[in-house]
Amino acid sequence: MRGTVALQNSRVGLRLLLKDTAYSLVAVLGLAVGLAVCLLLLGYARYSWEYNSQVPDADQVYIVKQRNNLQLGAPWSDQAPLLLVSAASHIPGVTNATAYLTWFPLTVEANGQLRRLRSVTVLPGFAELMGLRARQGDLSAALSQPDSFAITEGAAIRLFGTTNVLGRTVLLRLDATDQTSSMARIAAVLPDSPANTTIPYETLSGPDLGLMPQFIRAEATSGQSEWPGNLLVRVRAGSSLTAITEALQKAAETAPSVQKVPPEMKDRLGDRKVMDIRLAPLRDAYFDHEVTPNFLSWPVERGDAAVVAGLVAIGLLILALAAINYVNLATIRVIRRQREIAMRKVLGAGRRRLTLQFVAESLLVSILATLTGLLLASIALPLFGELMHRDLRGVLSLGNFAAALGIGLILGLLTALHPAWVALRLPPSLVLAGRSGMESMTSKHLRQVLSVLQVAVALGLVSLTAAISLQTRFAMGGSPGFDPAQLLVVQLPVGEMSGDEKARGFRAALAQQPGIAGVAVSSDPVGQSKEPWSTEVRREGMAPVTLDVKSVSPNFFDVYGVRSIAGRLFDPQLDQETDAGALVINAIAARTLGFASPQLAVGQTLLFRSSENRALITKRIVGVAPEIRFYSLREAPRAIAYDLSGGTTITVRASGLIADAERAVRTSFPRYFPNSVLEMSSARDVYAANYADDDHLARLLSLATAVAILIAAFGTHVLAADAVERRTGEIALRRLFGARRRDICGLIAREVGAAVLLSAAIALPLAALAIARYLSTYTEQTPIAFWTLVFATLSALAIAALAAARSAWTALSLKPAVALQS
Repeated sequence: MRGTVALQNSRVGLRLLLKDTAYSLVAVLGLAVGLAVCLLLLGYARYSWEYNSQVPDADQVYIVKQRNNLQLGAPWSDQAPLLLVSAASHIPGVTNATAYLTWFPLTVEANGQLRRLRSVTVLPGFAELMGLRARQGDLSAALSQPDSFAITEGAAIRLFGTTNVLGRTVLLRLDATDQTSSMARIAAVLPDSPANTTIPYETLSGPDLGLMPQFIRAEATSGQSEWPGNLLVRVRAGSSLTAITEALQKAAETAPSVQKVPPEMKDRLGDRKVMDIRLAPLRDAYFDHEVTPNFLSWPVERGDAAVVAGLVAIGLLILALAAINYVNLATIRVIRRQREIAMRKVLGAGRRRLTLQFVAESLLVSILATLTGLLLASIALPLFGELMHRDLRGVLSLGNFAAALGIGLILGLLTALHPAWVALRLPPSLVLAGRSGMESMTSKHLRQVLSVLQVAVALGLVSLTAAISLQTRFAMGGSPGFDPAQLLVVQLPVGEMSGDEKARGFRAALAQQPGIAGVAVSSDPVGQSKEPWSTEVRREGMAPVTLDVKSVSPNFFDVYGVRSIAGRLFDPQLDQETDAGALVINAIAARTLGFASPQLAVGQTLLFRSSENRALITKRIVGVAPEIRFYSLREAPRAIAYDLSGGTTITVRASGLIADAERAVRTSFPRYFPNSVLEMSSARDVYAANYADDDHLARLLSLATAVAILIAAFGTHVLAADAVERRTGEIALRRLFGARRRDICGLIAREVGAAVLLSAAIALPLAALAIARYLSTYTEQTPIAFWTLVFATLSALAIAALAAARSAWTALSLKPAVALQS
């Protein structure tokens, strides 16, 4: 019986939808768009929160982090000395201690082309900790035999066009080594590493791989030189993390490098250790912004937990806006069906039967909207993944599909409540007596409140999105201290230094090219800090200070087009790359060292602690440079000293077209580094990469805001149409008594405009707080960020004016006699 009633209710709902196709399309598509946006954002949030969840018992796996306190303000690193692996394996409560190394990328020669792979060298225990299983072959053999390695299915397809590569012998090459190549066998084929992992890989090999130089093999297994690696430990449930951390800290303090630190430096540390050790959950690694990458680490995507939570809130808000729209539409439809509902009541339909009828109609709309929303989400998923710069192909999984249907059903039940409540409160006697428009004042006010909230949400999103976009453009377009238009940045292969024979030949060859005006060397590309180093510097009779150090070639400032503030900068006619006595500092460093002006710093001598043996050496300041932004606008400008030394970054200045310089680099690079893949980008792109996440966020918010604006615009139209419908009689009387058209338009505009201004009063203070919080992460802010509040308000008023004009035109087109009859 219940099934028959439900079927009848569904048929009635379907007939109503087919009867009024305009209403049906607006209702279904409005909900579908809101659901699609919400599902994509919720799917992205789940994707972010499940980073590294594929690791068995991932909550018991920890990353060993370390921080070097000898460098004041040094960041945490997710790499620690490899000697701690052995120490960790003997600590009670640790069930597995292992590490993986990304020191040297492998390249594979396939079809006559070199392809660089995300190659990871793993120590014993890594495969067990990660829960890795080979799809084909023997993973243990692949990681232990000197002529074998493992490859993922995706990498196999990319290289060879098939996953049937087991046993295939390929030519492997290792960057920057004398051993140019070695044949190796694919002994195992692995499933691809998950998209949401902070340990991505395409090939795995053991430290005994024959291609590896002996000194690397020895260091990977012993850690005697204290090279850093990515250390992982699995902890037994219930074990004390504090005790394990303390044991690792004690092991770190026995390291030879720590023992060699001069006593006076240890004294200045006070209660701080030379090296801090910390255990960080692997599951939290994606959101760990304490960690700073270095030249030995693979670039790994990181997320912001606050941003993810904000996107979830935006998705739910947009879904709420769509639901509010549907509730308003359904309520207006109930009012138009007053006579039908009154007749049902008179003929004996009880409250339960009427409620079930509206629930069935709402569920039918929500199911259609959910299916349509899933279709829209699947179509938009590639664009969404590109905007977020993430591989989101797994977002629309079977589980997420079921969750979406559940959300749709819950939404259908919730959106049925208000229309059903309005229907139950309609008095049949008054409706059948010809009294129309019997919606209660409570219902009217509730719908008006919902419409105001719609506009408020849209106003807030418009303001915040515009502010983020403006700040991102401001940061990306800001001056890094030089004109980057003619500059290209080239990274030397891993392990290669600018003073090595091949690197010197490469630089000399580039300098002879007609399209190149200069070639300079630095330890870091401007805009990044891949090799951060800071040291103690002191003036005679003053306390020591810490300066960041950037190693550059004598022509660095000439190639970048930077002029001195005081004194002179390095000059290839006067300085040699091996000159250890000359020093250039920036203006911030001059103030930090206590000089009253940059001019007073020139010619002064400093005691400079060497990075090699930590001995104090004397350097003389030859000049003061302006600020060059090696760091993003999210970091305060730092005191920097420039010394003459080698580096791993080459900067090329084009003499004419930048394309000619690019061509020269591409031609010369393979002659000197045939085993390596060229990494080249424009100096502007290097600097702008600091704001890539902000750019992706701004674009995503722009799309979400466009959806919110469309929904809110429709809500404003409904608000204006409702105002006209409620005041049809009043408008007719005003016209009969001589009211002018502009007076009628002003009447509608005032009511709708008041609602918009109320929305602004609610949204703009909250938006201003959100904008201020976002801008606080930057050291420099665009001066027009808060003007977005005014822009959003004017935009909302413009939309409201259009809606009011449309509704007023409808009211004015009615004949007063007809309006009064209805």
